[in-house]
Amino acid sequence: MSHATQTRTSTALQFAAALSRKTDTEAALRDLTDEIRAQLGRAAVDLAFVFFSSHHAEKAGLIASMIREELLVETCLGCSGEGVIAGPEELEAAAALTLWVARLPQVRVTPLRLSFSQVQDQVQMAGWPEPTVEDSTFILLADPFSTPLHDVLSVLNDRYPGGKAVGGLVGGGHGAGENRLLRNGDLFDGGLVGVQLAGPLSVRTVISQGCRPIGDRFVVTKAEENLVYELGGQPALKRLQDVFESLEGSQRRDAHRALHVGIVIDEHRSRFERGDFLVRNLVGADQRMGAIAIGDVVQEGQTLQFHLRDAKSASEDLHFLLAADRTKHHSPPLGALLFSCCGRGEGLFGRPHHDSSVVQERLGQLPLAGFFAQGEIGPVGGRNFLHGYTASLALFAEPESFERA
Repeated sequence: MSHATQTRTSTALQFAAALSRKTDTEAALRDLTDEIRAQLGRAAVDLAFVFFSSHHAEKAGLIASMIREELLVETCLGCSGEGVIAGPEELEAAAALTLWVARLPQVRVTPLRLSFSQVQDQVQMAGWPEPTVEDSTFILLADPFSTPLHDVLSVLNDRYPGGKAVGGLVGGGHGAGENRLLRNGDLFDGGLVGVQLAGPLSVRTVISQGCRPIGDRFVVTKAEENLVYELGGQPALKRLQDVFESLEGSQRRDAHRALHVGIVIDEHRSRFERGDFLVRNLVGADQRMGAIAIGDVVQEGQTLQFHLRDAKSASEDLHFLLAADRTKHHSPPLGALLFSCCGRGEGLFGRPHHDSSVVQERLGQLPLAGFFAQGEIGPVGGRNFLHGYTASLALFAEPESFERA
């Protein structure tokens, strides 16, 4: 069984996507390539992404080669995932293979690859494009067992200031060497593959971390590494307890398992809203020292606010951010890639297809593909980070200059 999603085109850019639920990899690919040709014709394709469930892992080597040959694809990337996202559907356990393609006239599409060894003590991006004055977008797919992604993103932030990165940690396997990554004709079981996009294309990012702030904001007045000793001159644990005591009964129950910390990234802003906080786990507390430990390094002078994550907050956050994108931009998205945490989905929302259906509801029936990730990549406050429990979305549209014309 397979279906195609609606094609979106402009005077230049073209996007299409299709899904197959067949377990036979070759048969699924034939259905997908036939559907894409029916939507876009037989002209060559600049970029393709293919995402597949573990059911297709054994024949992953066939996937990229067949897509490139059948559709004359210049650059093809893909990976296995914990589940597959296609159009309005999220297939978290079933066999699925989805194909997303784009024609991007005059856009520079540069395929990327990084691999790592145990003896390497630093990230080197040999063969990656030189930085330019124009902004670029990176779409990155990385194996969690073999990729020091925090280090990669730190180097990327420094080397490509202003560059946006979006993507996710691939899945489907249960251990090192079991995940699959594709880059053109090459098949990998580790490392990172990706693409850099530069030129006449707007890639807008929506990073929904699924939380809402609670209580007051506090300035960190004493901290070391990931330990926060004081907030606003008071023991951090006391501040946390005060916020907890202020919650209503149902919120307290949620807070026991879903309390997080939001770190303000850009301290120069006059007010802080959704999207201004980098949300990190609250990982522990020290009663004797009155300290809390969070899942990132904290510096004195930074602003923190506790956050609560639950299904209602996660849904509201995604709705809000997508509505804000539509309000801010005149040009609608023509295609989208969605990387959603495997901790979201039906397990969080109590029903299937939440994130994908919200995107379609807010943005229309656009070609959409992605996968359930074990960590999501996306920018917050002008820098790129690895997130958890997040929906990381790349929206492809006409360039801003075209939009204003």
